[in-house]
Amino acid sequence: MGLMDTPRANQLHIGIMGKRNSGKSTLLNALTNQEVALVSDIAGTTTDPVYKSMEIHGIGPCVFIDTAGFDDIGQLGSMRVEKTKQAMEKMDIALMLFSNVNIEEEIQWIKALKKKKISVIPIINKSDILDDLDELTSLVKTQSKRSPVVVSAKEKKGMEQLKQEILRQMPENYEMKSITGRLAKEGDVVLLIMPQDIQAPKGRLILPQVQTIRDLLDKKCLVLSATVDNLDQALNSLSSPPDLIITDSQVFSTVYEKKPESSKLTSFSVLFANYKGDLDYFVECASAIERLTEDSKVLIAEACTHSPLTEDIGREKIPKMLKRKVGEKLQIDIVSGTDFYEDLSSYDLIIHCGGCMFNRKYVISRVDKAKNQEVPMSNYGVVLAYLSGILDKIDLK
Repeated sequence: MGLMDTPRANQLHIGIMGKRNSGKSTLLNALTNQEVALVSDIAGTTTDPVYKSMEIHGIGPCVFIDTAGFDDIGQLGSMRVEKTKQAMEKMDIALMLFSNVNIEEEIQWIKALKKKKISVIPIINKSDILDDLDELTSLVKTQSKRSPVVVSAKEKKGMEQLKQEILRQMPENYEMKSITGRLAKEGDVVLLIMPQDIQAPKGRLILPQVQTIRDLLDKKCLVLSATVDNLDQALNSLSSPPDLIITDSQVFSTVYEKKPESSKLTSFSVLFANYKGDLDYFVECASAIERLTEDSKVLIAEACTHSPLTEDIGREKIPKMLKRKVGEKLQIDIVSGTDFYEDLSSYDLIIHCGGCMFNRKYVISRVDKAKNQEVPMSNYGVVLAYLSGILDKIDLK
Protein backbone atom coordinates (compact mmCIF):
# COMPACT_ATOMS: atom_id res chain seq x y z
CA MET A 1 0.00 0.00 0.00
CA GLY A 2 1.61 3.26 -1.11
CA LEU A 3 1.51 6.78 0.21
CA MET A 4 -1.51 7.78 -1.85
CA ASP A 5 -3.35 4.62 -0.74
CA THR A 6 -2.78 5.14 2.98
CA PRO A 7 -5.00 7.69 4.75
CA ARG A 8 -3.00 10.25 6.71
CA ALA A 9 -4.69 9.18 9.94
CA ASN A 10 -3.08 5.73 9.59
CA GLN A 11 0.47 6.99 9.07
CA LEU A 12 3.30 7.36 11.58
CA HIS A 13 3.29 10.97 12.86
CA ILE A 14 6.69 12.62 13.43
CA GLY A 15 6.78 16.05 15.05
CA ILE A 16 9.57 18.59 14.53
CA MET A 17 9.98 20.80 17.60
CA GLY A 18 12.30 23.51 18.85
CA LYS A 19 12.69 27.22 19.46
CA ARG A 20 11.99 29.85 16.84
CA ASN A 21 14.59 29.97 14.09
CA SER A 22 16.21 26.69 15.18
CA GLY A 23 15.81 25.34 11.65
CA LYS A 24 12.67 23.21 12.00
CA SER A 25 11.24 24.14 8.61
CA THR A 26 14.65 23.78 6.95
CA LEU A 27 14.95 20.31 8.46
CA LEU A 28 11.52 19.35 7.14
CA ASN A 29 12.50 20.52 3.67
CA ALA A 30 15.79 18.62 3.85
CA LEU A 31 14.13 15.39 4.99
CA THR A 32 11.44 15.53 2.33
CA ASN A 33 13.68 16.92 -0.43
CA GLN A 34 10.91 19.42 -1.13
CA GLU A 35 10.27 23.05 -0.31
CA VAL A 36 7.17 22.23 1.74
CA ALA A 37 7.69 24.71 4.58
CA LEU A 38 8.33 28.44 4.45
CA VAL A 39 11.91 29.21 5.52
CA SER A 40 13.04 32.61 6.76
CA ASP A 41 15.71 34.14 8.98
CA ILE A 42 12.89 35.93 10.79
CA ALA A 43 11.93 34.10 13.98
CA GLY A 44 8.35 32.88 14.17
CA THR A 45 7.76 32.27 10.46
CA THR A 46 5.86 29.02 11.15
CA THR A 47 2.49 29.72 12.82
CA ASP A 48 0.06 26.80 12.66
CA PRO A 49 1.61 23.32 12.40
CA VAL A 50 2.44 22.25 8.84
CA TYR A 51 1.63 18.62 7.97
CA LYS A 52 3.56 16.88 5.17
CA SER A 53 3.08 13.27 4.07
CA MET A 54 6.03 11.37 2.66
CA GLU A 55 7.60 7.91 2.59
CA ILE A 56 10.76 6.81 4.39
CA HIS A 57 12.41 3.58 3.27
CA GLY A 58 11.70 0.89 5.84
CA ILE A 59 8.85 2.82 7.45
CA GLY A 60 6.53 3.54 4.57
CA PRO A 61 3.99 6.39 4.68
CA CYS A 62 4.46 8.91 7.48
CA VAL A 63 3.43 12.46 8.36
CA PHE A 64 5.88 15.16 9.44
CA ILE A 65 4.48 17.94 11.65
CA ASP A 66 6.42 21.23 11.52
CA THR A 67 5.45 23.16 14.67
CA ALA A 68 5.78 26.78 15.73
CA GLY A 69 8.67 27.71 18.03
CA PHE A 70 7.70 27.01 21.63
CA ASP A 71 9.50 30.17 22.79
CA ASP A 72 7.10 32.39 20.85
CA ILE A 73 5.92 35.50 22.71
CA GLY A 74 2.85 37.74 22.96
CA GLN A 75 -0.82 36.80 22.61
CA LEU A 76 -0.37 35.32 19.15
CA GLY A 77 2.74 33.54 20.37
CA SER A 78 0.78 31.90 23.19
CA MET A 79 -1.82 30.74 20.68
CA ARG A 80 0.91 29.23 18.50
CA VAL A 81 2.45 27.43 21.47
CA GLU A 82 -0.98 26.04 22.32
CA LYS A 83 -1.23 24.70 18.75
CA THR A 84 2.12 22.99 19.28
CA LYS A 85 0.80 21.38 22.49
CA GLN A 86 -2.25 20.13 20.58
CA ALA A 87 -0.02 18.74 17.81
CA MET A 88 1.91 16.76 20.45
CA GLU A 89 -1.19 14.64 21.01
CA LYS A 90 -0.80 13.24 17.48
CA MET A 91 2.95 12.55 17.56
CA ASP A 92 4.42 9.06 17.65
CA ILE A 93 8.00 10.41 17.50
CA ALA A 94 9.31 13.92 18.23
CA LEU A 95 12.46 15.43 16.71
CA MET A 96 13.75 18.04 19.19
CA LEU A 97 16.09 20.61 17.66
CA PHE A 98 18.89 22.31 19.62
CA SER A 99 20.93 25.15 18.15
CA ASN A 100 22.57 26.82 21.20
CA VAL A 101 23.66 25.95 24.75
CA ASN A 102 20.56 27.44 26.41
CA ILE A 103 18.59 24.20 26.46
CA GLU A 104 16.36 24.51 29.53
CA GLU A 105 13.13 24.90 27.53
CA GLU A 106 13.93 22.02 25.21
CA ILE A 107 14.57 19.71 28.16
CA GLN A 108 11.25 20.66 29.78
CA TRP A 109 9.43 19.86 26.54
CA ILE A 110 11.25 16.54 26.29
CA LYS A 111 10.01 15.66 29.78
CA ALA A 112 6.45 16.53 28.73
CA LEU A 113 6.80 14.41 25.60
CA LYS A 114 8.09 11.43 27.55
CA LYS A 115 5.15 11.68 29.96
CA LYS A 116 2.94 11.19 26.92
CA LYS A 117 5.05 8.16 25.93
CA ILE A 118 6.32 9.88 22.79
CA SER A 119 9.77 8.78 21.58
CA VAL A 120 12.16 11.74 21.39
CA ILE A 121 15.19 12.12 19.13
CA PRO A 122 17.45 15.06 20.16
CA ILE A 123 19.00 16.80 17.14
CA ILE A 124 21.76 19.39 17.06
CA ASN A 125 21.17 21.51 13.97
CA LYS A 126 23.35 24.13 12.24
CA SER A 127 26.49 22.07 12.83
CA ASP A 128 28.08 23.93 9.90
CA ILE A 129 28.14 27.23 11.83
CA LEU A 130 28.14 26.34 15.54
CA ASP A 131 31.25 27.39 17.45
CA ASP A 132 30.30 25.44 20.58
CA LEU A 133 29.28 22.18 18.88
CA ASP A 134 31.24 19.89 21.23
CA GLU A 135 29.96 21.65 24.34
CA LEU A 136 26.36 21.55 23.10
CA THR A 137 26.62 17.88 22.11
CA SER A 138 27.87 16.94 25.57
CA LEU A 139 25.24 19.08 27.28
CA VAL A 140 22.35 17.63 25.28
CA LYS A 141 23.56 14.08 25.83
CA THR A 142 23.77 14.65 29.60
CA GLN A 143 20.44 16.45 29.98
CA SER A 144 18.32 14.40 27.56
CA LYS A 145 20.03 11.10 28.44
CA ARG A 146 20.35 10.28 24.75
CA SER A 147 23.09 10.89 22.21
CA PRO A 148 21.95 13.59 19.78
CA VAL A 149 22.02 13.32 16.00
CA VAL A 150 24.23 16.09 14.60
CA VAL A 151 23.00 17.61 11.34
CA SER A 152 23.09 20.65 9.12
CA ALA A 153 19.64 20.95 7.63
CA LYS A 154 20.73 23.86 5.45
CA GLU A 155 23.55 21.79 3.93
CA LYS A 156 21.41 18.61 4.02
CA LYS A 157 24.11 16.85 6.03
CA GLY A 158 23.24 14.07 8.48
CA MET A 159 19.85 13.32 6.90
CA GLU A 160 20.56 9.61 6.36
CA GLN A 161 21.75 9.20 9.94
CA LEU A 162 18.58 10.93 11.13
CA LYS A 163 16.37 8.67 9.02
CA GLN A 164 18.12 5.62 10.46
CA GLU A 165 17.56 6.93 13.99
CA ILE A 166 13.86 7.40 13.22
CA LEU A 167 13.78 3.76 12.15
CA ARG A 168 15.44 2.72 15.40
CA GLN A 169 13.05 4.79 17.51
CA MET A 170 9.90 3.43 15.94
CA PRO A 171 7.37 2.90 18.76
CA GLU A 172 7.21 -0.70 19.92
CA ASN A 173 4.70 -2.80 18.00
CA TYR A 174 4.05 0.05 15.56
CA GLU A 175 2.49 -1.50 12.51
CA MET A 176 -0.42 -1.07 10.18
CA LYS A 177 -2.95 -3.05 12.19
CA SER A 178 -5.70 -4.88 10.40
CA ILE A 179 -9.05 -3.13 10.77
CA THR A 180 -10.93 -6.42 10.88
CA GLY A 181 -8.33 -8.17 13.04
CA ARG A 182 -9.13 -11.81 13.78
CA LEU A 183 -12.74 -11.45 12.66
CA ALA A 184 -11.82 -12.10 9.02
CA LYS A 185 -9.26 -14.33 7.34
CA GLU A 186 -8.29 -15.29 3.80
CA GLY A 187 -11.16 -16.85 1.86
CA ASP A 188 -13.93 -15.63 4.20
CA VAL A 189 -17.14 -14.32 2.67
CA VAL A 190 -17.91 -10.94 4.23
CA LEU A 191 -21.21 -9.10 3.78
CA LEU A 192 -21.09 -5.33 4.24
CA ILE A 193 -24.32 -3.53 5.09
CA MET A 194 -23.50 -0.03 3.94
CA PRO A 195 -24.96 3.24 5.24
CA GLN A 196 -27.20 5.04 2.77
CA ASP A 197 -28.11 8.29 4.49
CA ILE A 198 -27.19 11.95 4.32
CA GLN A 199 -23.67 11.24 5.67
CA ALA A 200 -23.02 8.86 2.75
CA PRO A 201 -24.66 10.70 -0.16
CA LYS A 202 -25.35 9.15 -3.54
CA GLY A 203 -22.21 8.31 -5.47
CA ARG A 204 -19.92 8.28 -2.43
CA LEU A 205 -18.68 5.96 0.29
CA ILE A 206 -17.43 7.36 3.58
CA LEU A 207 -13.90 6.69 4.80
CA PRO A 208 -14.50 3.81 7.27
CA GLN A 209 -16.23 1.76 4.57
CA VAL A 210 -13.48 2.43 2.02
CA GLN A 211 -10.73 1.49 4.47
CA THR A 212 -12.57 -1.65 5.61
CA ILE A 213 -13.07 -2.84 2.04
CA ARG A 214 -9.37 -2.32 1.34
CA ASP A 215 -8.46 -4.25 4.49
CA LEU A 216 -10.66 -7.18 3.45
CA LEU A 217 -9.31 -7.21 -0.10
CA ASP A 218 -5.74 -7.24 1.26
CA LYS A 219 -6.73 -10.34 3.26
CA LYS A 220 -8.13 -11.92 0.07
CA CYS A 221 -11.65 -12.10 1.43
CA LEU A 222 -14.71 -12.27 -0.80
CA VAL A 223 -16.67 -9.06 -0.25
CA LEU A 224 -20.37 -8.48 -0.96
CA SER A 225 -21.93 -5.08 -0.32
CA ALA A 226 -25.61 -4.31 0.20
CA THR A 227 -27.88 -1.80 1.89
CA VAL A 228 -30.24 -2.75 4.69
CA ASP A 229 -33.29 -2.67 2.40
CA ASN A 230 -31.89 -5.51 0.27
CA LEU A 231 -30.33 -7.51 3.10
CA ASP A 232 -32.67 -10.46 2.49
CA GLN A 233 -31.77 -10.55 -1.21
CA ALA A 234 -28.05 -10.41 -0.39
CA LEU A 235 -28.31 -13.32 2.05
CA ASN A 236 -30.40 -15.37 -0.37
CA SER A 237 -27.83 -14.83 -3.14
CA LEU A 238 -25.22 -16.74 -1.15
CA SER A 239 -25.02 -20.53 -1.21
CA SER A 240 -24.00 -20.52 2.45
CA PRO A 241 -24.17 -17.92 5.24
CA PRO A 242 -21.44 -15.24 5.20
CA ASP A 243 -18.61 -15.75 7.67
CA LEU A 244 -18.87 -12.16 8.84
CA ILE A 245 -21.41 -9.35 8.53
CA ILE A 246 -20.20 -5.78 9.06
CA THR A 247 -23.06 -3.33 9.36
CA ASP A 248 -23.75 0.34 9.73
CA SER A 249 -24.24 0.69 13.51
CA GLN A 250 -27.52 2.54 13.03
CA VAL A 251 -29.24 -0.63 11.78
CA PHE A 252 -27.67 -3.06 14.27
CA SER A 253 -31.05 -4.36 15.50
CA THR A 254 -32.49 -4.99 12.04
CA VAL A 255 -29.40 -6.85 10.85
CA TYR A 256 -29.11 -8.86 14.07
CA GLU A 257 -32.70 -10.11 13.71
CA LYS A 258 -32.03 -11.35 10.17
CA LYS A 259 -28.48 -12.62 10.37
CA PRO A 260 -27.79 -16.38 10.07
CA GLU A 261 -26.87 -17.94 13.40
CA SER A 262 -23.43 -19.00 12.17
CA SER A 263 -22.46 -15.52 10.88
CA LYS A 264 -20.39 -13.24 13.07
CA LEU A 265 -21.71 -9.67 13.38
CA THR A 266 -19.98 -6.38 14.07
CA SER A 267 -20.17 -2.79 12.82
CA PHE A 268 -17.82 -0.36 11.11
CA SER A 269 -17.78 1.86 14.20
CA VAL A 270 -16.97 -1.04 16.53
CA LEU A 271 -14.13 -2.10 14.23
CA PHE A 272 -12.69 1.41 14.37
CA ALA A 273 -13.16 1.55 18.14
CA ASN A 274 -10.67 -1.31 18.31
CA TYR A 275 -8.47 -0.10 15.44
CA LYS A 276 -8.06 3.45 16.73
CA GLY A 277 -9.04 3.40 20.38
CA ASP A 278 -9.49 1.24 23.49
CA LEU A 279 -12.40 -1.10 22.74
CA ASP A 280 -12.28 -2.86 26.11
CA TYR A 281 -12.67 0.47 27.91
CA PHE A 282 -15.44 1.57 25.54
CA VAL A 283 -17.39 -1.64 26.22
CA GLU A 284 -16.82 -1.41 29.98
CA CYS A 285 -18.04 2.19 30.03
CA ALA A 286 -21.20 1.60 27.98
CA SER A 287 -22.96 0.48 31.18
CA ALA A 288 -22.54 4.07 32.48
CA ILE A 289 -25.66 4.81 30.42
CA GLU A 290 -27.68 3.06 33.13
CA ARG A 291 -26.45 5.59 35.71
CA LEU A 292 -27.49 8.63 33.67
CA THR A 293 -30.30 10.85 34.95
CA GLU A 294 -31.89 14.02 33.61
CA ASP A 295 -29.32 15.94 35.66
CA SER A 296 -26.40 14.21 33.93
CA LYS A 297 -24.11 15.65 31.26
CA VAL A 298 -22.92 13.77 28.18
CA LEU A 299 -20.19 14.87 25.77
CA ILE A 300 -20.32 13.64 22.18
CA ALA A 301 -17.02 13.99 20.30
CA GLU A 302 -16.77 13.57 16.55
CA ALA A 303 -13.61 13.75 14.46
CA CYS A 304 -15.26 15.27 11.40
CA THR A 305 -16.10 18.95 11.13
CA HIS A 306 -19.23 19.61 9.13
CA SER A 307 -22.50 21.50 9.28
CA PRO A 308 -25.20 19.82 11.36
CA LEU A 309 -27.19 17.27 9.34
CA THR A 310 -30.79 16.22 9.89
CA GLU A 311 -29.82 12.53 10.04
CA ASP A 312 -26.45 12.97 11.76
CA ILE A 313 -25.64 9.98 13.97
CA GLY A 314 -23.72 11.95 16.60
CA ARG A 315 -25.71 15.17 16.63
CA GLU A 316 -29.19 13.75 16.09
CA LYS A 317 -29.67 9.99 16.39
CA ILE A 318 -27.64 9.13 19.50
CA PRO A 319 -28.93 12.16 21.46
CA LYS A 320 -32.53 11.21 20.63
CA MET A 321 -31.97 7.61 21.76
CA LEU A 322 -30.31 8.74 25.00
CA LYS A 323 -33.06 11.24 25.81
CA ARG A 324 -35.70 8.63 25.04
CA LYS A 325 -34.07 6.38 27.64
CA VAL A 326 -33.00 8.94 30.24
CA GLY A 327 -35.26 11.95 29.80
CA GLU A 328 -35.53 15.06 27.66
CA LYS A 329 -33.65 17.25 30.13
CA LEU A 330 -30.42 15.28 29.73
CA GLN A 331 -27.69 17.79 28.79
CA ILE A 332 -25.70 16.78 25.71
CA ASP A 333 -22.72 18.83 24.49
CA ILE A 334 -21.07 18.24 21.13
CA VAL A 335 -17.49 18.97 20.02
CA SER A 336 -15.98 18.28 16.62
CA GLY A 337 -12.59 18.13 14.94
CA THR A 338 -9.68 18.78 17.27
CA ASP A 339 -11.86 20.56 19.84
CA PHE A 340 -11.82 18.60 23.09
CA TYR A 341 -12.03 19.92 26.64
CA GLU A 342 -9.05 19.70 28.98
CA ASP A 343 -11.37 19.50 31.99
CA LEU A 344 -13.82 16.63 31.47
CA SER A 345 -14.78 16.21 35.11
CA SER A 346 -18.26 17.70 34.72
CA TYR A 347 -19.31 14.93 32.34
CA ASP A 348 -20.90 11.63 33.30
CA LEU A 349 -20.15 9.99 29.94
CA ILE A 350 -18.18 10.73 26.77
CA ILE A 351 -19.21 9.11 23.49
CA HIS A 352 -16.58 9.27 20.73
CA CYS A 353 -16.95 8.58 17.03
CA GLY A 354 -14.89 5.88 15.30
CA GLY A 355 -12.04 8.38 14.83
CA CYS A 356 -11.33 7.50 11.19
CA MET A 357 -9.96 11.02 10.65
CA PHE A 358 -7.54 10.78 13.60
CA ASN A 359 -4.44 8.65 14.10
CA ARG A 360 -4.50 6.09 16.91
CA LYS A 361 -2.09 8.13 19.04
CA TYR A 362 -4.53 11.05 19.12
CA VAL A 363 -7.58 8.93 19.96
CA ILE A 364 -5.69 7.14 22.74
CA SER A 365 -4.58 10.51 24.16
CA ARG A 366 -8.27 11.38 24.56
CA VAL A 367 -9.01 8.01 26.16
CA ASP A 368 -6.15 8.52 28.61
CA LYS A 369 -7.43 12.00 29.44
CA ALA A 370 -10.85 10.55 30.26
CA LYS A 371 -9.34 7.70 32.31
CA ASN A 372 -7.13 10.08 34.29
CA GLN A 373 -10.20 12.15 35.21
CA GLU A 374 -12.25 8.99 35.90
CA VAL A 375 -14.85 9.85 33.28
CA PRO A 376 -16.45 6.91 31.42
CA MET A 377 -15.83 6.99 27.66
CA SER A 378 -17.46 4.87 24.96
CA ASN A 379 -17.90 4.83 21.19
CA TYR A 380 -20.75 5.41 18.71
CA GLY A 381 -21.02 1.77 17.61
CA VAL A 382 -20.64 0.35 21.12
CA VAL A 383 -23.32 2.71 22.48
CA LEU A 384 -25.72 1.91 19.65
CA ALA A 385 -25.24 -1.81 20.25
CA TYR A 386 -25.80 -1.31 23.98
CA LEU A 387 -28.94 0.77 23.46
CA SER A 388 -30.19 -1.89 21.04
CA GLY A 389 -29.66 -4.58 23.68
CA ILE A 390 -27.21 -6.62 21.60
CA LEU A 391 -23.77 -5.51 22.81
CA ASP A 392 -23.22 -8.91 24.45
CA LYS A 393 -24.30 -10.71 21.26
CA ILE A 394 -22.03 -9.12 18.65
CA ASP A 395 -18.43 -9.98 17.81
CA LEU A 396 -16.05 -7.29 19.01
CA LYS A 397 -12.57 -8.40 17.92
